[in-house]
Amino acid sequence: MSETRVHGADAKTAHQDLHSEQGALRGEHPGRSRNPVIKVADLAWLEFEKPDLRRAEVFARDFGFQVAARTESELWLRGTFAGSPCMVIRRGRTSRFIGPAFRAEERPDLDRLARATGSDVRDADVPGGGKAVDLLDPSGFPVRVVHCGEQLPALPEQPPLLLNFGTDHRRTNATQRPPREPSRIQRLGHVVLETRVFGRALDWYLDTLGMIVSDFLFLDGQRDRGPTMAFIRCDLGSVPADHHTLAMHLGPGTGYVHSAYQVTDLDSIAVGGEYLKERGYERSWGVGRHIQGSQLFDYWRDPDRFMLEHFADGDLFSSDVEPGWAPMSTSGLAQWGPPATRDFLGASPSPQRVRDVIQALRGDNEMDPARLLGLLRAAKS
Repeated sequence: MSETRVHGADAKTAHQDLHSEQGALRGEHPGRSRNPVIKVADLAWLEFEKPDLRRAEVFARDFGFQVAARTESELWLRGTFAGSPCMVIRRGRTSRFIGPAFRAEERPDLDRLARATGSDVRDADVPGGGKAVDLLDPSGFPVRVVHCGEQLPALPEQPPLLLNFGTDHRRTNATQRPPREPSRIQRLGHVVLETRVFGRALDWYLDTLGMIVSDFLFLDGQRDRGPTMAFIRCDLGSVPADHHTLAMHLGPGTGYVHSAYQVTDLDSIAVGGEYLKERGYERSWGVGRHIQGSQLFDYWRDPDRFMLEHFADGDLFSSDVEPGWAPMSTSGLAQWGPPATRDFLGASPSPQRVRDVIQALRGDNEMDPARLLGLLRAAKS
């Protein structure tokens, strides 16, 4: 992919320390495609299979989702914001992540995408109807691009607390005692995936779906080999978009890492976390504030061991912000908060992880002993 740069008096770059101490060096990946097929507008929803939809619904309500639709074989979950559902869980033999669905801004985008990829536009199985194009990314994930017909209406919000700051007293003669209740999910924010073919997968999302990179991470001593993680946002032009809608990192496995769902504020994260803890769910990591993306975060495991994140107060970038570059390290994941756990890092040894490593080192992909050693060092740094 050829290098493209954004110039102009108003351009904000990583070199100006907007979000990273380093920008790209000459000849490094530009973080965007010169001529993408389309530009997706957002994530629409994530698709999973699980054998026990009743148990999935109990956790979903405790985590803060609301049910948009329910049949014997499907569970559609939503947030409070108007738009599409956040997640669909279909009944299956095992618990597994299927893939993401991205939202096309205009219906003709689907026709253009179908022509460019040799695919068909078909009816989308979604409450309210719509159209979809089904693709396969280089990692093997099914990727759906959808244009929905009918939008779900907004639901009542969990209002933010009115805070006092120094001499700015907005609340007087009143106390604050947030009720112990689930965090109320507003929307789906992002999904993180692990892949053995990071470079090919990255270029596919940029070239095919028109996404752009906010931040790259590289392994210490291996920057010349290119990045090993990317935080990728939608290109909405001058309209600010989430710092990342998709994040991917190189690893020995191929699969889902976690997904993130926006809530109102820090109190919503904290009180919702207490609610989950009282019901016996396992916190993976939190509460803290990230560096790339700046989100306040709290990570939890559902009964099927999938990791989900509550987040609030994330960065928003317009298209003129160039990618930042930073070394990959565990200590660089958060500005404040408890140390990242082994569970969050996926560092606990398991037979499946050992098999992943062996298969990756033997296969035709981007993993090799130097990359593996670099990833292990980054996990300890």
